[in-house]
Amino acid sequence: MPDTHRPPRRSFLTAGAVGAASLGASWLLSGCTGASSTVLPSEARKGTPDRGGTLRIARPPASDAETLDPASSLSAYEYLGALYNRLVRVGDDGDLAPDLAESWETDAKARTWTFRLRKGVAFHDGRAFTSADAAYTLRHILDPTTASPQAAVLAPLVDPKTLRTPDAHTLVVPLKSPNAEFPSLLTHYNCYVIPDGSAKSIGRTGIGTGPFKLESFAPAGPGRITAYVDHWAGRPVLDAISFYSVADMSARANALLAGQVHLLSQTNLDFATARVVAASDRATIARVKNAQWYVLPMLTTDKPFTDVRVRQAMKLAYDPEHVVKVALQGAGTAGWDNPVPPDDPLHIAAHPAHDPEKARALLKQAGQEGLAVDLYTSAYDPLLTPMALAYQESAKRAGIRIRVKTAAADSYYTQIWMKKPLMATYWYTGRPVDQLFTQIFRSGSSYNETAWSDKEFDAVLDRARAETDATRRAELYGEAQTLVIERGGAMTPMFADRLVGLSRKVRGYAEHGFEFDYLGIGLKGA
Repeated sequence: MPDTHRPPRRSFLTAGAVGAASLGASWLLSGCTGASSTVLPSEARKGTPDRGGTLRIARPPASDAETLDPASSLSAYEYLGALYNRLVRVGDDGDLAPDLAESWETDAKARTWTFRLRKGVAFHDGRAFTSADAAYTLRHILDPTTASPQAAVLAPLVDPKTLRTPDAHTLVVPLKSPNAEFPSLLTHYNCYVIPDGSAKSIGRTGIGTGPFKLESFAPAGPGRITAYVDHWAGRPVLDAISFYSVADMSARANALLAGQVHLLSQTNLDFATARVVAASDRATIARVKNAQWYVLPMLTTDKPFTDVRVRQAMKLAYDPEHVVKVALQGAGTAGWDNPVPPDDPLHIAAHPAHDPEKARALLKQAGQEGLAVDLYTSAYDPLLTPMALAYQESAKRAGIRIRVKTAAADSYYTQIWMKKPLMATYWYTGRPVDQLFTQIFRSGSSYNETAWSDKEFDAVLDRARAETDATRRAELYGEAQTLVIERGGAMTPMFADRLVGLSRKVRGYAEHGFEFDYLGIGLKGA
């Protein structure tokens, strides 16, 4: 799953698993009577957790090159929020909130940003956190040898040589061009702060300022972190968290049902499994609204999608409401080809209506009447194939013949993603709009999965960044959305509610953008 969806990371290597992995999938789906009528919970269980205990998390295995370096494309991101802090984070309300930076301000032109850093913060090795660490973190991200995905976002804005640290608790970031949204770019998971000079060791040590410190870590395997009692925001509720790598989704769900793990990380349960989990006496479901953004990317460098009329026809041909009904059974929201989630304050609701006859006319103009194309999918995520099949069914009305091709999950993001002209994929929501557009839609970005290049879109994005008036900036981001909808190569049929499996003992689970509150999460009866 790219980044947050993150395709470079997952390779489905065999790794150590908890004992429940041996339970059969057939038992999982048929062993509980009455599951089909179970109503899925709308949120995690409420209440105050008990102090102490060890939370056990099952996660999909990763590449054997997995690292604790947060700047890396191979970072073990289940660990990151526990081991590290950022300068700026996204708060529960979706707005920017202080983390290691207590406040920030800019000049009148949004050209130079000054961050006032928190005092009294220590790394896990006892070193005091200072502005030198904040500056070093940015330089590490921007260093070409790091090959950080976030470098493509920050490099056009930040020259590492110009960063200034006038005192131990002030970081000054001059920008190459104005950007009124710059602090939001520092909320990305690649931007967790690491100690000055730690580039060669951080991937192994995991030394940060977070609420937990590293006890053990094996790439693609198990690991354990323990409470950092001197954390600047207070001691976490839990004593420890243990991570287990379990290759198969059914095996992870079985481990949860058997009480051997408490939480399934990076696993969106299919509806059948979710109903079984919710009906059990040991586990339940946390439903995270619109947490995953599902996409059908068309490579705009490959025929027939080089023609904007074909791309427009593909979008007009299908009904997103139909896809939500069939693929999500209503557990989500129609996307209408806008990648900005509908609950984002900058989201615009305007969009072209489903119009199969207009789609036919556009295809005829483009010389593509009776268009037939392959749409690749896989079992990597349980909703990819239902989405592909629902699109196939809906697009028939416009005379478009979709051949759904199922590819192997273990090579999907190395052999299919960004290589085939049309495929199914998804991303986690939660990224700020400027991050979203810069990373996934701007010309030349390494994560631009449609290879779309539009000078007008890039120019609108630049104007939005430079605009200091919030109302006008919102209008410009609205114009950017319109360009993506009308010209871009990404079809967004739906935003799905993510179904997270967790123990009935878990309390304090609150998720935003696939991350949860490591300080507050705990267990009842720990």
